[in-house]
Amino acid sequence: MALQCGIVGLPNVGKSTLFNCLSNAKAQAANFPFCTIEPNIGVITVPDARLTKLAELVKPVKVQPNNIEIVDIAGLVKGASKGEGLGNQFLGNIKATNAIIHVLRCFDDDNVIHVDGSVDPIRDKEIIDTELQLKDLDAVSKRIQKVEKMAKTGNDKDVKKTYEVCNIVKNHLETGKSVRTAPISEEDKEFISDLFLLTEKPVLYVCNVDEKSVVNGNKYVDLVREAVKEENAEVLIISAQIEAEIASLESFEERQMFLEDLGLTESGVAQLIRAAYKLLKLATYFTAGVQEVRAWTITQGFTAPQAAGVIHTDFEKGFIRAEVIKYQDFVSLGSEAACKEAGKLGVEGKTYIVQDGDIMHFRFNV
Repeated sequence: MALQCGIVGLPNVGKSTLFNCLSNAKAQAANFPFCTIEPNIGVITVPDARLTKLAELVKPVKVQPNNIEIVDIAGLVKGASKGEGLGNQFLGNIKATNAIIHVLRCFDDDNVIHVDGSVDPIRDKEIIDTELQLKDLDAVSKRIQKVEKMAKTGNDKDVKKTYEVCNIVKNHLETGKSVRTAPISEEDKEFISDLFLLTEKPVLYVCNVDEKSVVNGNKYVDLVREAVKEENAEVLIISAQIEAEIASLESFEERQMFLEDLGLTESGVAQLIRAAYKLLKLATYFTAGVQEVRAWTITQGFTAPQAAGVIHTDFEKGFIRAEVIKYQDFVSLGSEAACKEAGKLGVEGKTYIVQDGDIMHFRFNV
């Protein structure tokens, strides 16, 4: 599933350094603005201990984890919504993503230039928020102009509802708030879904801190948490510099020792990837055989035929049934055969909603 998270932030907040740690793709990380001109796309492996455990039990020829795409997008400046700097390009690249990872600088360092001359993550957040909101306001206003006459004089209920929802969103944006917090229902959002509004996308805030703040945060992190509390958004604390040092170490053992010395149990990158996966409302099911143990990415709420279609469209078209084993049952009993013998293999039809962690085998006829 080609779903993307875009990494955004002002120039020199640590975006490209973080991207380099996430991906084998190497964005240029330098101490000057706009070092990333074109969006860099990295395919990121999603860490999942369940896949490792299944591989230990099944001992397959091949193990295939889940992946998501991360896009490093050029830094933004004030006036982007009017084409300043790389504005139009930045906003276009954001529009193509499914969720936003917003990196905020939360560390002091005189050797790293800040585009606005001082460290203030709330100001930085508001600069980007404002530019995205202005772009959304323009899109919503144009839609209102387009449907206003028909909404007031015609009988088309959908047009009237579109006009109503657009006005609610417009008023919300004009107060300096993003669409994701607008007082409209999920059903109402369908009436503006074709606008692909930038501030409707789910967001994860990443506070890039110095080494001493990576465990408990600092005053800047506290300010960010307070500022985003109404957005229902997650806040992660990561030190891009530490992650770069971890990425440079040769072995897994060296990385673990490095983390332990810092009082950490896992890298910030691992936390970020899992948070991005969650942000995209994704889930995982597994197939487990001697040739391959594999994690498959689905959207939360997929039915069994839809999940089968992720493997191949023919699986969905010719779906007959799904044989399902719960992950905990497989691990506790040790094999598919043992699960069958214990009556732990369920047979499910077309309406079954796949649960995160299900181990599945599909029967189909083309």
